[in-house]
Amino acid sequence: MVAATGHADTSVGHGELIKAVDRALTTHGRALLTGPAGAGKTEVVRAVAAAAEKRRETVLCLAPEAADQWIPEASAAALLASVPCGALEQLSGPQRTAIALLRREADAPRAGRDHIALRLAVVEVLRTLAARQPVLLVLDNAQWLDAESTDLLRFALRLTPPRVRVLVAECVQGGVPVGEPLCGPGVPAIRVPPLGADEVAELLLHHGLPARLAGRIHQASGGNPRLALALGHSLAEAAGARDSSAHHADTLPVSGQAREVARRLLAAAPAQARRTLLLAALATRPTISLLRRAGRPDAEAELAEAERAALVRVGEDGAVEFTAGALPTALAADAGWPERAAGHAALAAAVDDPVQAVRHRALAVDTPDQWLAAEITEAAAACRRRGQRALAAELGLLAAERTPSWLAGEELARLVTAAEDAGWAGRADLARRATRAVLARDASPSDRVRARLAVIDAAGQALGALDETFAHAMDEAAGDPSLQAAVQLRIAWKNNLSDGDPVRSRDAAARAGALAALGGDQVAEAMALTVRARMGRILGDPGAEAILAEALALPAPEVPLGMRNAPQYLAVRHALFDDGLDDARRQLMVLLPAVQRTGSAEDVFEVLRSLTEVELRSGRCEAASAHARRALDLTIDAGLSPGPAWYVAAMAEAMGGSFARAEGYARRGIQASQEEQDQVFLSRSLHALGLVELATGEAAKAVATLRRVAELEAAQQVVDPSILRWHGELAEALIAADAPDEAARLLASVRTVAVGLGRTGVVAALDRARGLCLSAQGDADAAVHLLETTAQRFDALQLPLERGRTLLALARVERRRRRRAPARAALRAAAEVFDRAGATPWTELAGEVAPGDIAGAQLPAAATLTDAETRLALLVSQGASNQEAAAKLFLSVKTVEARLTRIYQKLDVRSRAQLATALRTR
Repeated sequence: MVAATGHADTSVGHGELIKAVDRALTTHGRALLTGPAGAGKTEVVRAVAAAAEKRRETVLCLAPEAADQWIPEASAAALLASVPCGALEQLSGPQRTAIALLRREADAPRAGRDHIALRLAVVEVLRTLAARQPVLLVLDNAQWLDAESTDLLRFALRLTPPRVRVLVAECVQGGVPVGEPLCGPGVPAIRVPPLGADEVAELLLHHGLPARLAGRIHQASGGNPRLALALGHSLAEAAGARDSSAHHADTLPVSGQAREVARRLLAAAPAQARRTLLLAALATRPTISLLRRAGRPDAEAELAEAERAALVRVGEDGAVEFTAGALPTALAADAGWPERAAGHAALAAAVDDPVQAVRHRALAVDTPDQWLAAEITEAAAACRRRGQRALAAELGLLAAERTPSWLAGEELARLVTAAEDAGWAGRADLARRATRAVLARDASPSDRVRARLAVIDAAGQALGALDETFAHAMDEAAGDPSLQAAVQLRIAWKNNLSDGDPVRSRDAAARAGALAALGGDQVAEAMALTVRARMGRILGDPGAEAILAEALALPAPEVPLGMRNAPQYLAVRHALFDDGLDDARRQLMVLLPAVQRTGSAEDVFEVLRSLTEVELRSGRCEAASAHARRALDLTIDAGLSPGPAWYVAAMAEAMGGSFARAEGYARRGIQASQEEQDQVFLSRSLHALGLVELATGEAAKAVATLRRVAELEAAQQVVDPSILRWHGELAEALIAADAPDEAARLLASVRTVAVGLGRTGVVAALDRARGLCLSAQGDADAAVHLLETTAQRFDALQLPLERGRTLLALARVERRRRRRAPARAALRAAAEVFDRAGATPWTELAGEVAPGDIAGAQLPAAATLTDAETRLALLVSQGASNQEAAAKLFLSVKTVEARLTRIYQKLDVRSRAQLATALRTR
């Protein structure tokens, strides 16, 4: 019992909490840690104990198990068994006897023991230990203390000296709290908060589980680390039993370990409250008044008990929300069919939404009913009109289940429609379920293809593992040009997204367009032209705009295959690439309400992504961050592929939030995109990471990261530099890493393409890097002139953040050539630009590199160190060895030695001591 067992490592995300516990122990000598089962209390306790041991404190750990609460003085015996024998030598005879009896006979009859001597012995042991060095008494799982040990410890802790600090971790589940009585009144109580979605992602990565599931697992677990890990493992096991791609958007399996964790959490509520919770679990939008109408007159009081147990949240309007999505699933799964049927019947009579009433009536029976199936079908159509495609899919499946066998044609039609609704909503679990049912019936090739296409549409970014589905769809579509066109369109998307091959994508789109024209499907024809235009832009084809214009000239009804594949949306993207930001924003504001009406979460995400990018380039960081947050929330709620949302969040943070948060989002985006074989957003997330590394002075890392982007873009045959503008960043990173000649070659080659395509914004960004390159090569006057004119061009293009970054570069060049007044003026101008834009990290960066800092102004006048040389000089002057400096800067030791020789020559010094003195001069 000295240490708890069976706990997963759930310490991720609790750094600040551990510090808070340490502060409470330092200030008050006592701390109480509370939270539901699985919240991570044990890991926090372990971390605090480990830190105390490093400080050479005596740490006594006690972690009773559930069975120990029924054994009198069991925990006291375990505690004393962990005490060093030397602390017992000074005890009096009766005290030693009492301890010896307890340690040998913890489960023996208590009659005849000297309990007063035992209490005094515990006090004396703690005093003896504290006299030698500080003591930390850690008591985990305090809810499982037996009553006798609780009384003994309460007595002893009242008499211990201040050098004995006490940390109690407790999970109250219907019992009497013991933490405060043990520690005394006024003890600081610290509740372990749930993990955020980002922290759940980090936890999954830490345990080798797919990070792309983080949003859905966070929603299902409510941020409870143990439940999150159990769900992650359940998903991994489920995926191992079938197609490895099948689980990416399936309903999370609340089974096995996950169900047991959920049951332990639910056990905190009394039985009566759990009956009310079951009704809430069966309802779509539960409220206190609905539950009262459904036969739970004491719902308010029972829900208050559940809220105290952290199972639900009750809003001011009476709305009931489970803290973890797995809880209602576990409640419903553990209830028997009669109990669930009775619950649905009660809710059917209590709800005021006709659609929900039909749903509950259908779920209250399990026999086919022709008229009920027809009612459910009408309800699904109503949901479709409301844009509630996921609910429409659920109802469509339910209608098919309630359709009598002699209406096989109607049943099949309902299944196909349900599959298509699920594909639209991105619900791969429902799409696969409906498609399996279609394929198990005597379905026509058309129905089979439509169902298979729904599975593809629901897969999001994870198209790489659906080759078999594509093959079957192609085979079954033979002879029908419209169906063949639909399949070829999806192949075109896969060729670009998963295979990173725009040429094959363009060719597949051309085949799709020809087939669509043959079948008279103008919508599919417009989409095929859109894909061709998109691929043409990537490949640097000047005719791409003409192809897009041809697509825009075709009829444009509500697009059944997604707004992101519509020509009007690609026109917005092209306006963004061409820095026509006002035009792009105006069109996006028209598209946003339109896509919200369609019920497609992916469509809404696409528009929010573009709005984020438009606002960032326009210098409206606050608005961009708001769009990025909405996009991320939508991704989590709808269970979309998270890689794109994490990329968007990374860019918003990199410009208007925090470089540290941006790095975290970018790394998660990289991981998720790799898991889903999404080459497009892998490049983008790597670009975001490289930008952060460049901005924070990690030049060597930035070079490595951005070279990966260059390799991926080359593999994807991307020619147009306006789509992902990484070229200038890589050049700047190379210059900072003391490779200006390589940077110059890169800039020259890309500039030729950008000028030829008329990409003026890209050319300006390349010229910013070229100015830094000229400075590094010794032509400071040309560098200053180029940077000044580039800043003016960015101003004319209305790209304020790019102008601010150019002014920062100008300040660096002026500072390097010892012109402090112009450097100050450029920095002030940059700071003003960033401040107006709300670009917080860049505003701070402008302040950090103010004239007079170590990057140049403190060097002797004769010094002309590059940035890379300056970083090495500082490390060496602070005591780093050549090997340590090489590791820090990601260089070889030989490179460090050669660079250090040049630094010595430039500064006219002969030793590290002289180097340090030179850097301190002025």
